[in-house]
Amino acid sequence: MKVAIIHDWLTGMRGGEKVLEAFCELFPQAHVYTLLHLPRTVSPSIEALPIHTSFIQNLPFSKKGYRRYLPLFPMAIERFDLKGYDLILSCSHCVAKGIVPPPDALHISYLLTPMRYAWDMYGEYFGARKSRLIPFFIHYLRMWDVTSSQRVDHFLGISKHVGARIRKYYRREADVIHPPVDTQRFKPGARRGDFFLIVSSLAPYKAVDLAVEAFNRLGYPLRIIGSGPEERRLRAMARSNVAFLGWQRDEVVAEAYSRCRALVFPGEEDFGIVPLEAMASGRPVIAYGRGGALETVVSPDRKGEFQGESPTGLFFHERQVDSLIEAVELYIKIEKDFDPAAIRNHSLRWDREIFKEKIRDYISGKSVHDVKEARPVF
Repeated sequence: MKVAIIHDWLTGMRGGEKVLEAFCELFPQAHVYTLLHLPRTVSPSIEALPIHTSFIQNLPFSKKGYRRYLPLFPMAIERFDLKGYDLILSCSHCVAKGIVPPPDALHISYLLTPMRYAWDMYGEYFGARKSRLIPFFIHYLRMWDVTSSQRVDHFLGISKHVGARIRKYYRREADVIHPPVDTQRFKPGARRGDFFLIVSSLAPYKAVDLAVEAFNRLGYPLRIIGSGPEERRLRAMARSNVAFLGWQRDEVVAEAYSRCRALVFPGEEDFGIVPLEAMASGRPVIAYGRGGALETVVSPDRKGEFQGESPTGLFFHERQVDSLIEAVELYIKIEKDFDPAAIRNHSLRWDREIFKEKIRDYISGKSVHDVKEARPVF
């Protein structure tokens, strides 16, 4: 069986690249197709496979400014020649799902999200820009995005939240397999600190400003790991109890998870790997009760009463400072009732080996010819 794996671009190891890494381990003989590849920015498991890039790779300033070529992305992804492949496996948050598959190939698209630029985050990306051409381009991009969705035989969404948006924008049904978490990288710590923790890029939609304002008023120590365009503004508004640590190595992040009182997760995400990394470290999560967090965090009721499964965190339900403050104060009252071992055990459902097994079984069940006879290698 010849397998082609399609990914939007390879410029670093984020959540989508962790999914791609698992795909490459499942199919070590596959070829990878991507718009752009910056060597040595992704894991050895990905770099070991043959990587084919588009003409975007050779355009001026594409190494850092590739997003400026967004209008060319549909053309670039469609120009890949995939004749002779039996299985096309795309991992997409932009245009990867829009490749043109051979007529007799099976195309399964693992969708991280419908294209944010064109749909739910159009305002965040383009709202402040004055160019009159942008609305015309976005109109074209939306039409292409919907049309190209018909080239996919089966959609897999990373969460029910994303599955609902696939249904809304593409009028297609999607099965759900949550993305993998490398739970073996994390473990509960022996020593507990007195600080709350945020691990996030500092972008507007992450709502870190809401948490900063809440902890300004609460006065409890808050440490923020991450960087981004909002950093200067957030630093200016923060009081002395809020510390910005910038980008940190994986081992430093893992230690911070294990020692924090709780992770604060104020944004709405399609899924959210960070809460599961904190839970793999045995620490509870205080999360905004929307999006993917609803599928991973087990919360007591609004009075803090525990019913059913052992809780792994709690939610605040209004995207307002007062709502987060109320959740933090409730957490402090019931903090001793959270069991680190139970929280860690809950996170193991999303271990990357379980993810790979689910993907293998899904592909085998959807085969159209001899796909079912091939057994992916772990």
